[in-house]
Amino acid sequence: MAAVNVEEIQKTAQENIETSIKSFSELTKGVQAISVEVADYSKKSFEQGSAALEKLIGVKSLDKAIEVQTEYLKAAYEGYVAEVNKVGELYVDLAKQMYKPYEGLLAKVGK
Repeated sequence: MAAVNVEEIQKTAQENIETSIKSFSELTKGVQAISVEVADYSKKSFEQGSAALEKLIGVKSLDKAIEVQTEYLKAAYEGYVAEVNKVGELYVDLAKQMYKPYEGLLAKVGK
């Protein structure tokens, strides 16, 4: 009888290790996706800021300068809000993917 319990404990421990590895793998993938997204946004934002500065340097009147700055600020704000939403969705997806491997274990515990 004791041998059965040891075997069950070993099997459960192995399942827990495998589940943790799967979850960590999902964490790694999710963090990579978020990092790529943030890097792409940063690059795009820098390029847009540089383009706006070039436009601003070339203007001849105060009205045109205000127009260029207003357009840039509006686009930057809209881009930021979109990016925050996108990264938020990536974090939600990451949490879901990390939880998935544990669903089977939790179902066993609930029985």
